[in-house]
Amino acid sequence: MGRKITGPRGTPALAALTAAAVPFTTHPYTHEEGVSSYGLEAAAALGVEPERVFKTLMASVDGTLVAAVVPVSGSLDLKALASSLGRRKAAMADPDAARRRTGYVLGGISPIGQRQASPVVVDRSALDHATVFVSGGQRGLDIELAPADLVAVTHALIAPIAGTRRRSAEL
Repeated sequence: MGRKITGPRGTPALAALTAAAVPFTTHPYTHEEGVSSYGLEAAAALGVEPERVFKTLMASVDGTLVAAVVPVSGSLDLKALASSLGRRKAAMADPDAARRRTGYVLGGISPIGQRQASPVVVDRSALDHATVFVSGGQRGLDIELAPADLVAVTHALIAPIAGTRRRSAEL
């Protein structure tokens, strides 16, 4: 990786990474309307293992909106998210509240460059990879970067918050 390829300009996520001098690579792909799993669509379109592609889910943890970043191969374990923050209860955020808070559309929410910064928790499995992919701030655009850079630029907490699809939340 090493060099910055800014490709499509204009998303707050790309602007934030550029301003922070974080190395990243953009990966645009064609988003198909009607797809229900944006993350799995990105993994397939980019030819990347789903374990390396991370989705950003907004959750309400004891009334505070939190960005949870988990691999698209799994789901968010709401109990683990709450526990990682020393809180009791977490629920998926209202989609309209997530849009207003982040400034992004569903399926394009990035943990980077949100309109109003939220606490960020990244699943610890991100550290298993040299690079990971997250939304670039719009459907059809992913950003590849080192997990340590993702954590640094978002001031994230690392915790085991991913669960299996059956017993965890999905948005």
